[in-house]
Amino acid sequence: MALRGGLGALALLLAGCGSLQPGPSAPEVPDPLKPPANEQLALRVPARGVQVYECRLKANAQGYEWALVAPEAELFDTRGRRIGRHYVGPHWEADDGSRVAGMVKERADAPTPDAIPWLLLSARSVGGEGLFSRVSSIQRIHTVGGTAPKSGCSAARTGTSVRVPYTADYLFFRPR
Repeated sequence: MALRGGLGALALLLAGCGSLQPGPSAPEVPDPLKPPANEQLALRVPARGVQVYECRLKANAQGYEWALVAPEAELFDTRGRRIGRHYVGPHWEADDGSRVAGMVKERADAPTPDAIPWLLLSARSVGGEGLFSRVSSIQRIHTVGGTAPKSGCSAARTGTSVRVPYTADYLFFRPR
């Protein structure tokens, strides 16, 4: 009897393992943020850092606004170990020297209030061979925080910077 129960449990365990998908899978995102069909998810990278804003005169010279200057974030693997950084450009640089530059293709409002938008960026290698060298698209999703202050920018504060904490997941895609 015990043997039969043990075999049944083993069968259920093996059946469950068979349903696991190999490698990382991309989460659900709005259609405009999906990478091209000829790309596959290569890496999921949690990030923690700040969005740096500066108080500036608006382009139409009708008041002042907080303008994005740059992101400054540390990049981690899924076990929490630092693997690189994200900075102005925008650039993502791995500790192995590989680096990509991104250009925004699409954006969507984050599903949570006061979070920076979710993005799809095209990417090109601008560094050495390594972790990021074959990346062709990047998604920024699961954002928390990082939005510009809603007030406090005025003529008296022109040139003042603020650093707003944020977290996000960056998904790196490469050609199939």
